[in-house]
Amino acid sequence: MSVSTTPHLNFRGQARAALEFYQSVFGGDLAAITYADAGAVTAADEADQVMWGQVSSEAGFRVMAYDVPAHTDWEPGANPFFVSVRGADAEEVAGYWKKLADGSAVAVPLAPAAWAPLYGMLTDRFGVTWVLDVEARWDAS
Repeated sequence: MSVSTTPHLNFRGQARAALEFYQSVFGGDLAAITYADAGAVTAADEADQVMWGQVSSEAGFRVMAYDVPAHTDWEPGANPFFVSVRGADAEEVAGYWKKLADGSAVAVPLAPAAWAPLYGMLTDRFGVTWVLDVEARWDAS
């Protein structure tokens, strides 16, 4: 089994442009799922914004990004990233979740999601926000 950690950058309406820029710098494939694609639209003007996006290159570069929805507090620079832990094995990811959740504030319980077999978000006792998920395969177009 193996997991990887990936910088997960938070934007407000600029995630796609940022991912396209990072792809132009580092190469690789860009995958982006909009709020509309995932059936998670909370505001009509945010339907085409990125709910989950990633640039991944064969050289090992990987970065994730999303557009923070308007109903969620966001201030540039105040909460600019999450630590993303992704794995292929649900049992392994759930084990990490259980340990990280001790003393944490769970924002989204670890459970199946429209975009991943398992997904959860929490802020640990040190104030670090973690996103754990089981990798789903998306078309990188």
